[in-house]
Formats: sequence, structure tokens, C-alpha cells
Amino acid sequence: MIRLSELKLPWSALPLQPPRAADAPAETDADRQLPPHPDAALRELAAQALSITKEDIATLSVFKRSFDARKHKLLVVYIVDISLHNPARAAQLLQQHATHPHIQATPDMLWRPPVQAPADWSPAGGLRPVVVGFGPCGMFAALVLAQMRLKPIVIERGPPVRQRTQDTWGLWRKSVLKPESNVQFGEGGAGTFSDGKLYSQIKDPRHLGRKVMQEFVRFGAPEDILWAAHPHIGTFKLVKVVEGLREHIIRLGGEVRFNQRVVDLSFDSCGAQRQLQALHILQQDSGERYSLNAQHVVMALGHSARDSFTMLHRHGVAMLAKAFSIGVRIEHPQGLIDKARWGIHAGHSMLGAADYKLVHHAANGRTAYSFCMCPGGTVVAATSEAGGVVTNGMSQYSRNERNANAGLVVGIDPGDYPTDAALFEATLGQELGNAVRLDTGDTADGFHPLAGMVLQRQLESAAYLAGGSNYQAPAQLAGDLLAGKPSTALGDVEPSYKPGVHMTGFQNVLPAYAIDAMREALPVFGRKIKGFDRADAVLTGVETRTSSPLRIERDAGLQSPNLRGLYPGGEGAGYAGGILSAAVDGIKLGEAVALQVLQNQTH
Repeated sequence: MIRLSELKLPWSALPLQPPRAADAPAETDADRQLPPHPDAALRELAAQALSITKEDIATLSVFKRSFDARKHKLLVVYIVDISLHNPARAAQLLQQHATHPHIQATPDMLWRPPVQAPADWSPAGGLRPVVVGFGPCGMFAALVLAQMRLKPIVIERGPPVRQRTQDTWGLWRKSVLKPESNVQFGEGGAGTFSDGKLYSQIKDPRHLGRKVMQEFVRFGAPEDILWAAHPHIGTFKLVKVVEGLREHIIRLGGEVRFNQRVVDLSFDSCGAQRQLQALHILQQDSGERYSLNAQHVVMALGHSARDSFTMLHRHGVAMLAKAFSIGVRIEHPQGLIDKARWGIHAGHSMLGAADYKLVHHAANGRTAYSFCMCPGGTVVAATSEAGGVVTNGMSQYSRNERNANAGLVVGIDPGDYPTDAALFEATLGQELGNAVRLDTGDTADGFHPLAGMVLQRQLESAAYLAGGSNYQAPAQLAGDLLAGKPSTALGDVEPSYKPGVHMTGFQNVLPAYAIDAMREALPVFGRKIKGFDRADAVLTGVETRTSSPLRIERDAGLQSPNLRGLYPGGEGAGYAGGILSAAVDGIKLGEAVALQVLQNQTH
């Protein structure tokens, strides 16, 4: 097949459906059907690009669609894949246009399992592969293991996604936190309560991201995620997708155990090598514990699984402190962002809510940037620990809420993390026990692997106090931040955070270097997006869980270098940054486990 890019059409060439009337009945499956692509017009453009006739084209499929709104005339830009009735002609055309930047061979994007167990496969000694965590990484690790007939067992500390949704709303509406069922914990992982963005900057030479997208569509995601330039699903639609994936894993012989938390592990030592032997699991509903024999475990922890991090550290599993970012959420009217980004095309039905991506290198050496931008979304309470306030952003598929929000965050690294032994003792001593030193000499680089967690808890506790100790979040207007004074009242921008905000300042919540970098960045961003630094833009804090504060090390075979059989991955282990990259990492982990399991059984 041949891939053609930069095929441009005026937006009027698109077949549009009239909007549904306000008094129309409830949405049906027919209402949810996407309008077809302009096949005839695209065939014409493709034929022109290759100097062939439309009749030579056998099939045409859209790979990507985006918009070019830089000029007065709004254009729709396509990447398409075509096949010809005469395949030999296709090879000739590719050779003829070998130097053309917008004509190339369509890459092979089909996922092929590296191994496949026989239909009657049974695990040696009854030891099935285990996946800990059922976020995007764990979900796709379990999916590909099941597709390779290896019947994985999934251990998820939280409840099924629908129960988790009810519990999460309990925090947002009633200020009632359930530590094991919230934005961070439960089926679907943290990505379920987010914008559901499905794009990433990871290198993906095997096109594993395409498999992720196709599986999402297979289980109920909108088909447009396969070709939208910036695909997203949204929380409510993700719930259905997550349930579909889980049911399929079970149909293939997998097992999913909810409300069960791994609290310890056992291993055997053979010389310098340690081999994982069992997981010790707490059944959170009953309080009972049991052991699960396992020698191949995908540890797909989320970035907030702090008790799991400390448990692994207690056993000397290799890990390092790593950089992440801290800051706040900033909210503007979505119309302001639309006008700044789309210009005269703002409000166009084809474009939807505009997004942005901003970065500024401050004079104090810090980098301030926008993070996890949610067009037409809301700021949500995302804590998983009592006595802390954490913010995050979320959008539904429609992206039609009044405000745009994004993290306004500042990069930090292990050199910024606490080193005081007394603070470590107060924050982590009970979890770590006396067997592990609490000073910073635990690793070769001189930084304690859990120091970032200590800082996160400091900031989240400070935000809880500044917000009134009731899960309201501290908030400040951008103009007051720039003026260096606390806020006492809102302007025209109404914050979306629930349970609510308490107007104050961040001087006793965030480090001075972070506030200085944000203060410097705001006017710079205001020159890029007119109105970004408007005085009544609302800053709500704190944003502390941009990524994991540590990395659990792994070798070329994706196993822990000092605990064989443990396969750390995803966001919590420091190898992903979002739904798509975590899911791709999960596929790689599932493949690595399958190769090892089947290799061991044949030797």
C-alpha cells in the first residue's frame, strides 16, 4: 500500500451531519455514527499526487485527519493509505517517488505475538503469570498475555470501575475520601479520570500504539481516535472501554481480582541472584491475607502507589529518585483559548475546543510549562491519601465545559528533594521499618529513592491546610500571584474544582523557586495566547503527581536487575507518561513475560 500525506481540502468538502435538535430523544447508536470521510474528493487528490486515475485506486482509508486554521480559509489535512488494483504498479510508483516527502510505503502496523502457547497450555507448577495493577499498563500486559493463551491473574487494589466512579464522586460532592477507590486507585488507573488523551511522543517503531487504539475501538471507544490528530476518549466513554477489555481478558482465560492489595513478596536467593517466589496479598473487603505463588509478575503500579514503593524498597529492589514537576492547575474560559488558537475560525463546529502547549525557561534555571491540558474540562480532586489535596484535569469526550484547564508546572529534580532524616522518619519511618537507613546514602547517586515521595506529601499536606483542612483546594488569581499577594475573591472565571476552593496564596504551599518561575512564565504565555495572564485566571493547587517521583530499574529483558521475575513498568515505575505510552509499555512487558514463561517450560 502507499501512504500519502498533506492532502488538503476545504472544510466545506466534508460531509457534515446537521446537529441534533435540542428536544431530540435520547442519543441512539445511529446518532453516534460519525459522518463518512469525503472519499471521492480524497481519491481525486491521491490520483493527482501519483499521476494516476481514480479508477486505478482499489481502496482508500484515512490514517490521520487534522486542521490547518492559520489562514483565512480553514483547511482539512489528511494522511491516507491506498491500494491499487495492480500491486506491481504500486511498487513502481513508490520507486518513482522515492524522494518525495509525502509519498511512502504504508508501514506494517499489525501486532504479531512473539510467541503463542498451545491451545491446551497449562502453567508449570500451576504458576500463572501475574499482573499487579489494572491501569493502562497492567490492562494491556494482561490483554496480550491472554491473547497469547497464558491466562494471567490480575491483582487490582481498587474496585471495578463503576463502583470506583461512585466513590470518586463521593469525594467531589461530599468530601468523603476512600483511600483505595479514587482518581488514583481502581480499575482503569488514573487515566480513567482524565482527558483520555491518546497521543504520545514516545518512539514506537513497532506501531504498538496502533494496537492500543484498535483495541480501544473494539471495546467501545469512538472510531475517530484511529484518525484524529489529537485523539481522546473522555472519562464516561473510558468506563465502557475498560469494562469491555476486562471481560475479554476473562473470556480468554484470565482472572481479575478486585479489592486485593499486594502488601509483601517472598523470594529465594541463589548466590547473588534472587528469584521472586510469591506475592502476599491483603483482601481489603475481609482483611484476610493469602499468598499467591508467582515467578513472573508484571508490577504495573500507578505513580501514587506509595505503599508499594516502600515495600519494594524495603526488599532492596533497585530504584532511583527521578525528576518530576510540581505546580497548580490554571483555568480560563474555553472561548478565550479558542479565539487565541483558532482566530476567525473559533467556534467552528468542526474544530471543537482548542488546546495549547506552552513552555518557558525561567531566569532561575527552572522550566515552567503547561501539562495535561484539558479543553472544555474540569479540575478534579485527585488525592489518594487522607490529609492531602491534589489536583488534576479531566474532560469528557464532548469537551463542552465552560473552562479550559491545564497544569502550570515547574520541573524539579532529586537535588530539590528533602534530605532531613527527621523528616524522613516522620513521613516514611513507619512504612519503611527500622531495617532501612533513612538518610540519603541509600543509593550510589546519593539521593534517597523515596525522597520525591516525601516532598509530594509535604506539598499535599500544606495544600490541605491552606484549603481549610476539608479537601477544598487553595486557589489564587493569576493577577494576585503576579502582584505577590493572596487572593480574597474570585473574578469572572468560576473555578470548576469540587469540593470547592479557598481563596488564598501559595507562598506557604509551593517552594519559592516554583512560584518565581510561574510568575515569570505567565506574562510570556500571555504574549503567546492573548489573555492567558488575565488577572482573574484561577490557579488551583497543588499539582504534584505529574509523573512518578522514582524509577524502578529494569534490564534489557524488562526484569528487575536484582529480583528476577519482577517486571516493573508503566507510569509508576517511571517508564510512561500517559494512557498510550503506559499501554504500549504494558504490551512490551506482556511479551517479555510470555517469552520467558514459554522458554522456561521448553527447557
